[in-house]
Amino acid sequence: MVSAALSEALGEWLEQQRSLNGAAENTLSAYQTDVLGFLGFMTQHNGAAQGLGPVSRITVSDMRSWMAHERARGVAARSLARSLSAVKSFYRWLAEREGFEPTAVLTTRSPKFQKKLPRPLAVDAARAMIDTVEMQARAPWIALRDVAVVTLLYGCGLRISEALGLTGADVPLPETLRIRGKGGKERLVPVIPAARSAVSAYLRACPYPAEPEAPVFRGARGGPLYPKAIQSVMAQARMQLGLPATATPHALRHSFATHLLNAGGDLRSIQELLGHASLSTTQAYTAVDTARLMEVYDKAHPKAAGARSDP
Repeated sequence: MVSAALSEALGEWLEQQRSLNGAAENTLSAYQTDVLGFLGFMTQHNGAAQGLGPVSRITVSDMRSWMAHERARGVAARSLARSLSAVKSFYRWLAEREGFEPTAVLTTRSPKFQKKLPRPLAVDAARAMIDTVEMQARAPWIALRDVAVVTLLYGCGLRISEALGLTGADVPLPETLRIRGKGGKERLVPVIPAARSAVSAYLRACPYPAEPEAPVFRGARGGPLYPKAIQSVMAQARMQLGLPATATPHALRHSFATHLLNAGGDLRSIQELLGHASLSTTQAYTAVDTARLMEVYDKAHPKAAGARSDP
């Protein structure tokens, strides 16, 4: 059980995450679940309902007990690290508001886990995917629709939710598209001619009008197109091409970033195109061999450039 005062505090913190930090609703829901799960454990562990007083007295031993409990019930290290991050964020905010010492919680180490690196497609595989997707649908306009979506994912680095979130007000596609991404953050994305052409071809064939407030991409019956449809058509195409299960819509976004970097793109610019807040996230999205990284380093780093100019 959680006291009314602590529950109110949690609500205020979540609202701050929404209004000031632009957290998405799914993120807020995950935060709430993680923090309430933590507080629920502390209630059972200490044998008393959690209020502002008991929470301020959580010890290092309490934290270790919670971590051990979570691992014992099968929570993966990655998931536990996410939960701990949410708990720390809430606790840091609460400690500042209530004036207590948060060290016991904030110094708790996150469990180690191996980060899963994304697996982009090779350039020829990405092109083959677009060609093969077109052959999956019986209705010509649906085939053109699927090609348009997949071309946007690979050609512009969009998330599938961003591509499917386009409305009639966004078409015809301009040379630069304003995208609202995660957390409501906006970014400008250049739209390559192939993507504009694919979307135009789809719109000419689509039996449903591109109304300003309606989604650009429609399902077979005219409703909004859902990610599952694109995931399904790509699954069919990758089976025909002999590609691994990692060849998903999101892999095309990874491919966009990796292929740009391999072609000489700047990592900071790619970060902006993808809408990443952290450069480390962009680095994880780009799979490039060590030789290529050293080549970029040698050309760009001032020390490396200086060494070449020395007699």
